[in-house]
Amino acid sequence: MKFVPTHPEMGDDFKRNPQFQVMGLPDAVKMNQLQNLLHDSLIATDHVHHCAIIRRKDCNVRASSVGFNLHHDQVQMMLDAFKNPPQTREEGIYFDDQQYKCVRADKNSIYGKCDKRGLILVKTQSMLIVATYTENMFPSVCVEAVEKLADYFKEKGK
Repeated sequence: MKFVPTHPEMGDDFKRNPQFQVMGLPDAVKMNQLQNLLHDSLIATDHVHHCAIIRRKDCNVRASSVGFNLHHDQVQMMLDAFKNPPQTREEGIYFDDQQYKCVRADKNSIYGKCDKRGLILVKTQSMLIVATYTENMFPSVCVEAVEKLADYFKEKGK
């Protein structure tokens, strides 16, 4: 995106001044878009308790729901779980000071369950989507919403 405003009173100086030109989208705008996407596609379902979008290459949390704080080592552990799905299925996944029993683990998705809570991890080419659900939420709705968001990113090549 390139935006070069014009104003009749400012003349060509306005067009040439880099202070008034926008090249691409700033990171703050991109993060705000991801935040809105998280809210509209996941939180708004009322079947996702917490969620985050993480850039896989550096484990950087790009957007997250309010109060959902993930540390670098937690994210790395989640990404490592995708390296050996049979082992993840057997051992489960440790998250939020709880051991989650793995109910699905393949190269793109990991679903874990602990009592009446759950953890959904779905990876795309460059991102990891993390979502949790709680006792009064439907796991199937949470899974469907997260997988649809992942499909959206996959279509965009992200």
